Amino acid sequence: MVLTTERVALVTGASSGIGRSTASAFVDAGFTVVGTSRHAGTTAPILGVDLIDLDVTDDESVASAVREVLARFGRIDVLVNNAGVGSTGAAEDSSITQDMQVFDVNVFGVMRMTKAVLPHMRERRSGRIVNISSLLGVVPQPFMAAYAASKWAIEGYTESVDHEVREHGVRVVMVEPAWTNTAFEENNLVADRPVDAYAKQRSVFAEFMVESFAEGDEASVVSSAIVSAATDLKPKLRYAVTNRIARVAMMRRFVPTSAFDAQIRKLNRLPR
Repeated sequence: MVLTTERVALVTGASSGIGRSTASAFVDAGFTVVGTSRHAGTTAPILGVDLIDLDVTDDESVASAVREVLARFGRIDVLVNNAGVGSTGAAEDSSITQDMQVFDVNVFGVMRMTKAVLPHMRERRSGRIVNISSLLGVVPQPFMAAYAASKWAIEGYTESVDHEVREHGVRVVMVEPAWTNTAFEENNLVADRPVDAYAKQRSVFAEFMVESFAEGDEASVVSSAIVSAATDLKPKLRYAVTNRIARVAMMRRFVPTSAFDAQIRKLNRLPR
C-alpha cells in the first residue's frame, strides 16, 4: 500500500466529456485522482490521473476497482458517480430490456459504487459522494423518458442516503447539469423498436437535441460545480450548475402546473 496524505478522488466514467474534465479539475484542486473507464487501456491519458478499468454494471468489477484504489492509496475521500448512458426516443420506442440497461448504468451503477465505498468512508468517519443528476431529474423531458426517470431515481436515492450517513461523517450530494456541450450522442442508446406513430416528433426532437447540446454549457462549468460539491465545508444537497438551471427548478415548484406544462410543450415543439 502506498499511503498518501493527499485527498483521493475516484471519478467514474472519466474517459470523456464531463468525467474527463472532472478528473482534471480534481488534479488542479490538489487531489490524487483515479479515473475509471470500461476500457482504460485504450483511453487517452489524462495528465495526473491514474486510469483503471471499471464497469459499473458488474458487481465484481466495482468491488475490484474499489479494492485496488484502497490498496494503492489507503483512502477514498471523494467518489464522483459520473458514469452514465443516455437514452432517446418515445417511451414506447424502447424495449424493457433497453430501459433496464439505462437503469443498470445510471441507477444501479450508482448504488453499486455507493455501497462499495461507504464501509471505508464510515470507518474513517469522512467522505463525500457526488452523484451526477440532471435538470431532467427535476423537470420532465419528452422523448427521454427512461433517462429522465433514471435521474429522478438518483434524486430520491441521494437525498435518502444522505440522511442515513451524515451521523457517520459522510455526505451524499447531487450536481444537476442541463444540456452540456459534449459528445453525449456517442454514449446514447437509440430506441431499439421505433414506432411509426412517433416518427415525425422524433425528428423534431432530434433537431432540438442538436441545438440544445450545441448551445449547452462547457464540461468545465460542470466539473467546477462537482469540485465545489466535493469540497465545500458545508455542502448543499443540490448544486445546480448554472443560475438558469436553478431558476427552472424553482419554476417547477412555484409556477402553476398548467403554465409549466405549456412551456414544456412549447420548448419541445409539441402540438398544444
